[in-house]
Amino acid sequence: MKIEYSKPPHPREHRLIFKNVDRVGWDPSIECYINEGGYDDLKKALKMEPSKITEEVKQSGLRGRGGAGFPTGMKWTFIPPNNTKPVYLICNCDESEPGTFKDRYIVHQDPHQLIEGMIISAYAVGANTAFIYMREEFPEAAIICEKAIEDARAKGFLGKDILGTGFDLEIYVHRGAAAYICGEETGLIESLEGKRPYPRIKPPYFPAALGLYMCPTIVNNVESLCHVKHIIRMGGDEYAKLGKPRNTGTRILCVSGDVKNPGYFEIEVGKLTMRELLYEVCGGPKDGREFKAVIPGGSSSKILRCDEVFKLKNPDNSEKDLSFWDIALDFDSLAACGSMAGSGGVIVMDDSRSMSWVLNNINAFYAHESCGQCTPCREGSSWMKKISDRLVEGKASAEDLETLEQVAYQIDGRTICAFGEASSWPVEAIIAKFREELLEDTSESNSGVAHNPEAEAQRRFLIDHDSFPA
Repeated sequence: MKIEYSKPPHPREHRLIFKNVDRVGWDPSIECYINEGGYDDLKKALKMEPSKITEEVKQSGLRGRGGAGFPTGMKWTFIPPNNTKPVYLICNCDESEPGTFKDRYIVHQDPHQLIEGMIISAYAVGANTAFIYMREEFPEAAIICEKAIEDARAKGFLGKDILGTGFDLEIYVHRGAAAYICGEETGLIESLEGKRPYPRIKPPYFPAALGLYMCPTIVNNVESLCHVKHIIRMGGDEYAKLGKPRNTGTRILCVSGDVKNPGYFEIEVGKLTMRELLYEVCGGPKDGREFKAVIPGGSSSKILRCDEVFKLKNPDNSEKDLSFWDIALDFDSLAACGSMAGSGGVIVMDDSRSMSWVLNNINAFYAHESCGQCTPCREGSSWMKKISDRLVEGKASAEDLETLEQVAYQIDGRTICAFGEASSWPVEAIIAKFREELLEDTSESNSGVAHNPEAEAQRRFLIDHDSFPA
């Protein structure tokens, strides 16, 4: 049966998770989902041993689609083998990384795909309670999800003795308060427990051992959990044929910014290069413009210049040159080029963009979103924002740029969670790759100038030692 779409996918796409997104005649009801074979994969999974499901997920090579790219099946095996505590499964539907907008489409248009993936995953890890942690800005998605959960329970897919197998599971929607830090799994867990979302120190608080209520907890994002049902349907080995070795399956790229055709595109991992994505799939730059830079994995990943050439090592330790345009869009290739695939948020900038403005825009976001637990991040993110404010206002000196860089490096690696790196990496990369452009927005006349009344007041303590006799 040929599927029609209101927004047809690009020929280079491989729709798996997004098969039903923008589909003509499709709705998020359970009846529509069941008519298309929905929950058949759950029935298959419940006839398998839980450990066999985990093995299939490991065999598939699925890596987390939320940012870190950690192998999903391996994460599941971290639950202590002698555990006697309850196990929890949490779906991270916070999706707060700037440039990322894929999970909301899944929840809005195909919620039962997520529910089915969660039930299979919960069965595999031995969880009888699961949560969908959803950010406050998804009010309609929360209503859709809660309706989907009720309908699944009415059909016997949730609750006590699911499909007569003896397996019990309840899923609850928990709405967060729209904090970026709750995308970090331990911050999310703290929030779910009703506390301020301060991330926990790892070790010892690895969620698989000490998570929600100090019990073993598995946290996966929406896209990752949806893949589980397709792995059960296809089999781990067959799924692993999609994409490339170590970068298997499909993933959804969210392209925004200065391209003719922005949007979401589901591709086989590593089967497209930057050139193919930006020119063939996204239609190239806007008229009269040229591409300047790309942030490939959401705002926390390091920016790449479009004119860069990277020195990479071959398996035999010889070196090869790789241009920006030839970078394959997979986890390992982007990491080798100094950035990361992250959450799949591809932010494109053309030659009309001021990098001072870009830097300030990112700094403003992270200064606002810091949870405040760690001093380097709490103070440093705000400091970086204040300096880049001066940069875009024409009040900065070259020394300010040096200070900005120093502050970023003092945050990097000195915080409890990865928020410190998320705020400092963009600054480090933009300064390193666009230093000359940023310097053009500074002036020597601003050197030593007080930037606010408080700083001006402090200047009374400065003593001109040269005015004193020897």
